[in-house]
Amino acid sequence: MTPDQTNLFDGGTFEHKKDGARLRGQLLKVRELMRDGQWRTLGEIRAVVGGSEAGVSARLRDLRKEKFGARLVERRRRGAAGLAGDPKSGLWEYRVLA
Repeated sequence: MTPDQTNLFDGGTFEHKKDGARLRGQLLKVRELMRDGQWRTLGEIRAVVGGSEAGVSARLRDLRKEKFGARLVERRRRGAAGLAGDPKSGLWEYRVLA
């Protein structure tokens, strides 16, 4: 995605003048942060890029779309299979692969 692609977002509540720059900026921040392939929770991503966890989750979904690069976004339960954290907490973490 290049910064001049302004009509990529859509949806029933999307208004380009009000939402376009914010969503585009957040998407670029999420993409840049996650390009290292490290596992992070929505809260950890939000703490760096700003916005809300719901917004961060939406941007991760966007990264899966063809028009945003069709990246592989993996998720796993934090604490599963011997990883640090409580697997019963319901906390998920994500990583983006090219």
